[in-house]
Amino acid sequence: MTRIRLGMVGGGNDAFIGGVHRIASRIDDRFELVAGALSSTPEKAAASGKALGLAADRAYGSFEEMAETEAARDDGIEAVSIVTPNHVHFPAAKAFLDRGIHVICDKPLTATQEDAEAMKKAVADSKALFILTHNYTGYPLVRQARQMVENGDLGQIRVVQAEYPQDWLTDPVETEGVKQAEWRTDPARSGAGGAVGDIGTHAYNLACFVTGLKGAELAADLQSFGAGRRLDDNAHVILRFDGGARGMLWCSQVAPGNENGLRLRVYGARGGLDWAQENPNELWFTPHGEATRRITRMGAGASDAANAVSRIPPGHPEGYLEGFATIYSAAADAIRAVQGGADPDTALGLLPGISAGLDGMGFIRACVESSAQNAAWVTL
Repeated sequence: MTRIRLGMVGGGNDAFIGGVHRIASRIDDRFELVAGALSSTPEKAAASGKALGLAADRAYGSFEEMAETEAARDDGIEAVSIVTPNHVHFPAAKAFLDRGIHVICDKPLTATQEDAEAMKKAVADSKALFILTHNYTGYPLVRQARQMVENGDLGQIRVVQAEYPQDWLTDPVETEGVKQAEWRTDPARSGAGGAVGDIGTHAYNLACFVTGLKGAELAADLQSFGAGRRLDDNAHVILRFDGGARGMLWCSQVAPGNENGLRLRVYGARGGLDWAQENPNELWFTPHGEATRRITRMGAGASDAANAVSRIPPGHPEGYLEGFATIYSAAADAIRAVQGGADPDTALGLLPGISAGLDGMGFIRACVESSAQNAAWVTL
C-alpha cells in the first residue's frame, strides 16, 4: 500500500508525545509526515518543521491555515494527528473533520463537556474517521485478555481492579518550568480533571475494553496534594458496572516509586487475569482452583488476538511504541477501507472512536461531581 499522507497539529521540538506519535506512525511503514502546524507560535512551528524535514511551505503557523491549504492541494494530507493540550483538541479536529480529513486525536477527547458534545456533532456530520489514541488497547496481551473474557474463560465478571500510579508530580514541577506539568495542572488547558483526565481515563478505558462492561455509577474521592495545585493529582474511585460487576480505580501522580504503573486485574466466577503495563509481555491467568499460569506474548498460550498484533519473535520485548503503532496501523487500515467505500463504523473495528472519547469525558465529569459532593454516587 502507498503510505498515508499525514499532518500533525502540536508535537514540536520540545513535545514528548509528538515524537511518540511520529514513531508509532512509521513502525509499520503506513504513514508519511508531510505537513504540520507544530507549535502555537509561527516561529516555533517553522523551526520544528525544518527540524523534521518538512517543506517550508507545509510547516504552517496555525492549524486553521493548515486545514484550509492542505484540503485544497491535490497531494494534501489524508489524515492529521492532534497532539496538543486538551483545550485545542476540538477546534483543531473540527477544522479537519469539516474538510473530510481523517483525525487521529490524543486523549482525553476535549477539555470541556460542551466541546465534547460539539465534537460528537462534528464527527457525525463528517465523512472522515475520528480515532482516539487509547494506545494501551494495542498491546498484544491486552487483546488476549479481552478475547479470554469474550470466550468465557473467566465466567461472569464480578470484580475489576484498575490502577495507574505515577510519581512525577510529587514535587510542584509545574512552578519550575516543566511544560508538560504546566498545562496538565491548568484547568483552562487540561479541563476539570487532572490525574483523572490524564491517566484515570486510560485506566477506565482499559477496564471497559478488556471486560466489555460499561460503567453505571461511581463514587470518587479526588485530592490535590501539591501545594496550590488547582487540579487533582490523586483519585480513588469505586465503580458499579452494568450487569452487577464492581470495581475500584486508583490513579495518582504523587506516588513515589511509581513510573507508569498501569495495571488491570479482572476476576470472574471461573478465574482471574492480571496484566501490568510495565511488564506487558506477560499475562497471568488463574483458573479457579488451579495453579496460576503465565502467558507470554507469542508463547505457547498466546491467542490469535495477541499474535495478530505482535511483530517480533517471542522472548524479544515489545512494548509502548509498538502498542501505539498497533493503533496507527489499524487506523491506516480503516482509512484505506473507508476510501474504498467501506462503512466507517465497520472499518473502525476495535479502534477507540468518538464513543470511547465520550465515555472518558463522562468518567471525568462524574468523578469531579462525585468528589464535590463528598464522594456521593453519580450516574455515568
